[in-house]
Amino acid sequence: MSPYIAEFIGTAMLVLLGDGVCCNVSLNGSGMKGGNTVHILIGWGMAVMVPAFSFGAASGAHFNPAVTIGAAMRNGLSWGMVPGYIIAQMLGGFVGAAILMVLYGDQIKATDDDDTIRGCFATGPSIRNTGLNFLSEFVATFVLVFTLASIPGEAGASGVSWMLVYGVIVACGASFGGLTGYAMNAARDAAPRFAYQLLAPNKGKKNPDWAYGWIPVVAPICGAIVASLLHNILF
Repeated sequence: MSPYIAEFIGTAMLVLLGDGVCCNVSLNGSGMKGGNTVHILIGWGMAVMVPAFSFGAASGAHFNPAVTIGAAMRNGLSWGMVPGYIIAQMLGGFVGAAILMVLYGDQIKATDDDDTIRGCFATGPSIRNTGLNFLSEFVATFVLVFTLASIPGEAGASGVSWMLVYGVIVACGASFGGLTGYAMNAARDAAPRFAYQLLAPNKGKKNPDWAYGWIPVVAPICGAIVASLLHNILF
Protein backbone atom coordinates (compact mmCIF):
# COMPACT_ATOMS: atom_id res chain seq x y z
CA MET A 1 0.00 0.00 0.00
CA SER A 2 1.22 3.49 -0.78
CA PRO A 3 2.26 5.23 2.45
CA TYR A 4 0.38 8.30 1.26
CA ILE A 5 -2.87 6.37 0.96
CA ALA A 6 -2.20 4.85 4.39
CA GLU A 7 -1.66 8.30 5.91
CA PHE A 8 -4.80 9.66 4.24
CA ILE A 9 -7.10 6.86 5.37
CA GLY A 10 -5.46 6.55 8.78
CA THR A 11 -5.76 10.27 9.53
CA ALA A 12 -9.38 10.26 8.36
CA MET A 13 -10.07 7.39 10.75
CA LEU A 14 -8.24 9.17 13.58
CA VAL A 15 -10.38 12.30 13.18
CA LEU A 16 -13.54 10.28 12.59
CA LEU A 17 -13.08 8.39 15.86
CA GLY A 18 -11.47 11.18 17.91
CA ASP A 19 -13.71 14.09 16.95
CA GLY A 20 -16.56 11.59 16.96
CA VAL A 21 -16.06 11.18 20.71
CA CYS A 22 -16.31 14.95 21.14
CA CYS A 23 -19.51 15.08 19.05
CA ASN A 24 -20.96 12.14 20.96
CA VAL A 25 -20.56 13.68 24.41
CA SER A 26 -21.10 17.36 23.56
CA LEU A 27 -23.87 17.82 21.00
CA ASN A 28 -27.57 18.11 21.83
CA GLY A 29 -29.57 15.09 20.79
CA SER A 30 -26.70 12.64 21.16
CA GLY A 31 -27.57 9.58 23.21
CA MET A 32 -24.25 9.91 25.05
CA LYS A 33 -24.34 13.66 25.67
CA GLY A 34 -22.83 14.48 29.03
CA GLY A 35 -20.04 11.90 28.90
CA ASN A 36 -17.07 12.92 30.98
CA THR A 37 -13.39 13.59 30.39
CA VAL A 38 -12.47 9.95 30.98
CA HIS A 39 -14.75 9.03 28.07
CA ILE A 40 -12.89 11.54 25.88
CA LEU A 41 -9.42 10.43 27.02
CA ILE A 42 -10.12 6.76 26.33
CA GLY A 43 -11.80 7.58 23.03
CA TRP A 44 -8.95 9.73 21.75
CA GLY A 45 -6.35 7.16 22.78
CA MET A 46 -8.23 4.50 20.85
CA ALA A 47 -8.72 6.88 17.93
CA VAL A 48 -4.96 7.00 17.46
CA MET A 49 -4.29 3.35 18.26
CA VAL A 50 -6.93 1.74 16.03
CA PRO A 51 -5.74 3.12 12.66
CA ALA A 52 -2.15 2.59 13.80
CA PHE A 53 -2.84 -1.16 13.94
CA SER A 54 -4.11 -1.05 10.36
CA PHE A 55 -1.54 1.21 8.72
CA GLY A 56 1.55 1.12 10.91
CA ALA A 57 3.38 -1.29 8.65
CA ALA A 58 2.47 0.70 5.53
CA SER A 59 3.47 4.22 6.59
CA GLY A 60 4.64 4.20 10.19
CA ALA A 61 1.23 5.53 11.29
CA HIS A 62 2.25 9.16 11.65
CA PHE A 63 -1.17 10.78 10.99
CA ASN A 64 0.40 14.04 12.18
CA PRO A 65 2.67 16.57 10.40
CA ALA A 66 4.67 17.11 13.59
CA VAL A 67 5.38 13.38 13.91
CA THR A 68 6.36 13.23 10.24
CA ILE A 69 8.79 16.15 10.54
CA GLY A 70 10.23 14.64 13.71
CA ALA A 71 10.74 11.28 11.99
CA ALA A 72 12.54 12.94 9.10
CA MET A 73 14.84 14.75 11.51
CA ARG A 74 15.79 11.40 13.04
CA ASN A 75 16.39 9.87 9.58
CA GLY A 76 13.32 7.71 10.00
CA LEU A 77 11.76 9.11 6.81
CA SER A 78 13.13 10.67 3.65
CA TRP A 79 12.64 14.45 3.52
CA GLY A 80 11.40 14.00 -0.03
CA MET A 81 8.36 12.13 1.32
CA VAL A 82 7.46 14.73 3.95
CA PRO A 83 5.32 17.00 1.71
CA GLY A 84 3.30 14.03 0.44
CA TYR A 85 2.76 12.74 3.98
CA ILE A 86 1.56 16.13 5.21
CA ILE A 87 -0.79 16.69 2.26
CA ALA A 88 -2.29 13.22 2.76
CA GLN A 89 -2.73 13.86 6.48
CA MET A 90 -4.43 17.23 6.00
CA LEU A 91 -6.78 15.84 3.37
CA GLY A 92 -7.58 12.89 5.59
CA GLY A 93 -8.34 15.15 8.53
CA PHE A 94 -10.71 17.21 6.40
CA VAL A 95 -12.53 14.15 5.05
CA GLY A 96 -12.87 12.58 8.51
CA ALA A 97 -14.45 15.76 9.86
CA ALA A 98 -16.73 16.06 6.82
CA ILE A 99 -18.07 12.55 7.38
CA LEU A 100 -18.82 13.40 11.01
CA MET A 101 -20.76 16.47 9.93
CA VAL A 102 -23.03 14.19 7.91
CA LEU A 103 -23.41 11.63 10.69
CA TYR A 104 -24.04 14.25 13.38
CA GLY A 105 -25.85 16.72 11.15
CA ASP A 106 -29.09 16.64 13.16
CA GLN A 107 -27.24 16.97 16.45
CA ILE A 108 -25.22 19.93 15.14
CA LYS A 109 -28.42 21.66 14.04
CA ALA A 110 -29.92 20.99 17.47
CA THR A 111 -26.98 22.61 19.26
CA ASP A 112 -27.25 26.39 19.60
CA ASP A 113 -23.80 27.08 21.05
CA ASP A 114 -21.31 27.61 18.23
CA ASP A 115 -18.36 27.26 20.62
CA THR A 116 -19.56 23.75 21.45
CA ILE A 117 -19.89 22.84 17.78
CA ARG A 118 -16.46 24.19 16.90
CA GLY A 119 -15.01 22.45 19.95
CA CYS A 120 -16.09 19.09 18.53
CA PHE A 121 -13.76 19.60 15.57
CA ALA A 122 -11.03 21.98 16.71
CA THR A 123 -9.31 22.73 19.99
CA GLY A 124 -9.32 25.93 22.00
CA PRO A 125 -7.79 27.27 25.20
CA SER A 126 -9.59 27.14 28.53
CA ILE A 127 -7.91 30.48 29.34
CA ARG A 128 -6.68 32.50 26.37
CA ASN A 129 -3.02 33.33 26.88
CA THR A 130 -1.01 33.14 23.66
CA GLY A 131 2.35 32.42 25.28
CA LEU A 132 1.12 29.75 27.67
CA ASN A 133 -1.23 28.23 25.09
CA PHE A 134 1.71 27.90 22.70
CA LEU A 135 3.86 26.42 25.45
CA SER A 136 1.17 23.89 26.37
CA GLU A 137 0.96 22.54 22.83
CA PHE A 138 4.76 22.65 22.53
CA VAL A 139 5.30 20.62 25.71
CA ALA A 140 2.55 18.10 24.96
CA THR A 141 3.93 17.44 21.48
CA PHE A 142 7.48 17.26 22.80
CA VAL A 143 6.37 14.45 25.13
CA LEU A 144 4.49 12.72 22.30
CA VAL A 145 7.30 12.83 19.75
CA PHE A 146 10.10 12.05 22.19
CA THR A 147 8.16 9.04 23.47
CA LEU A 148 7.33 7.77 19.97
CA ALA A 149 11.00 8.13 19.02
CA SER A 150 11.95 5.99 22.02
CA ILE A 151 9.69 3.08 21.04
CA PRO A 152 11.80 0.40 19.34
CA GLY A 153 11.43 0.51 15.57
CA GLU A 154 9.60 3.86 15.62
CA ALA A 155 6.49 2.07 16.90
CA GLY A 156 7.14 -0.77 14.43
CA ALA A 157 4.05 -2.89 13.94
CA SER A 158 3.79 -4.82 17.19
CA GLY A 159 0.79 -4.86 19.47
CA VAL A 160 2.88 -3.80 22.44
CA SER A 161 4.14 -0.76 20.54
CA TRP A 162 0.65 0.38 19.68
CA MET A 163 -0.45 0.03 23.28
CA LEU A 164 2.41 2.36 24.19
CA VAL A 165 1.09 4.84 21.61
CA TYR A 166 -2.32 4.62 23.27
CA GLY A 167 -0.67 5.22 26.64
CA VAL A 168 1.18 8.38 25.60
CA ILE A 169 -1.96 9.89 23.99
CA VAL A 170 -3.99 9.26 27.14
CA ALA A 171 -1.16 10.53 29.35
CA CYS A 172 -0.85 13.78 27.40
CA GLY A 173 -4.59 14.28 27.51
CA ALA A 174 -4.81 13.55 31.22
CA SER A 175 -2.02 16.00 32.01
CA PHE A 176 -2.46 18.78 29.43
CA GLY A 177 -5.94 18.39 27.96
CA GLY A 178 -7.54 20.94 30.27
CA LEU A 179 -5.26 23.71 29.00
CA THR A 180 -5.74 23.71 25.24
CA GLY A 181 -7.41 20.42 24.34
CA TYR A 182 -3.99 18.86 23.50
CA ALA A 183 -4.26 19.04 19.70
CA MET A 184 -0.57 18.20 19.11
CA ASN A 185 -1.45 17.78 15.45
CA ALA A 186 -2.32 20.19 12.62
CA ALA A 187 -4.14 17.43 10.72
CA ARG A 188 -6.33 16.85 13.76
CA ASP A 189 -6.99 20.57 14.33
CA ALA A 190 -6.49 22.82 11.29
CA ALA A 191 -8.01 20.40 8.76
CA PRO A 192 -11.21 19.79 10.79
CA ARG A 193 -11.31 23.53 11.56
CA PHE A 194 -11.44 24.20 7.81
CA ALA A 195 -14.13 21.55 7.43
CA TYR A 196 -16.15 23.17 10.23
CA GLN A 197 -15.82 26.58 8.59
CA LEU A 198 -16.88 25.34 5.16
CA LEU A 199 -19.29 22.50 5.82
CA ALA A 200 -20.83 22.59 9.31
CA PRO A 201 -24.63 22.62 8.91
CA ASN A 202 -25.36 24.93 11.87
CA LYS A 203 -27.47 27.93 10.88
CA GLY A 204 -25.87 30.46 13.20
CA LYS A 205 -22.74 32.50 12.66
CA LYS A 206 -19.67 30.29 12.52
CA ASN A 207 -16.40 31.42 14.05
CA PRO A 208 -13.45 29.15 13.24
CA ASP A 209 -11.24 31.23 15.60
CA TRP A 210 -8.16 31.34 13.40
CA ALA A 211 -6.78 33.94 15.80
CA TYR A 212 -6.03 30.92 18.00
CA GLY A 213 -5.96 28.26 15.28
CA TRP A 214 -2.35 28.91 14.23
CA ILE A 215 -1.07 27.70 17.61
CA PRO A 216 -2.07 24.01 17.16
CA VAL A 217 -0.23 24.14 13.82
CA VAL A 218 3.03 25.88 14.73
CA ALA A 219 3.58 24.84 18.36
CA PRO A 220 3.42 21.06 17.73
CA ILE A 221 5.96 21.34 14.91
CA CYS A 222 8.30 23.32 17.17
CA GLY A 223 7.85 20.75 19.96
CA ALA A 224 8.56 17.90 17.54
CA ILE A 225 11.74 19.57 16.28
CA VAL A 226 13.13 20.10 19.78
CA ALA A 227 12.16 16.57 20.86
CA SER A 228 13.87 15.07 17.84
CA LEU A 229 17.01 17.16 18.29
CA LEU A 230 17.25 16.10 21.93
CA HIS A 231 16.62 12.47 21.03
CA ASN A 232 19.38 12.58 18.43
CA ILE A 233 21.78 14.03 21.00
CA LEU A 234 20.91 11.52 23.73
CA PHE A 235 20.59 8.35 21.65
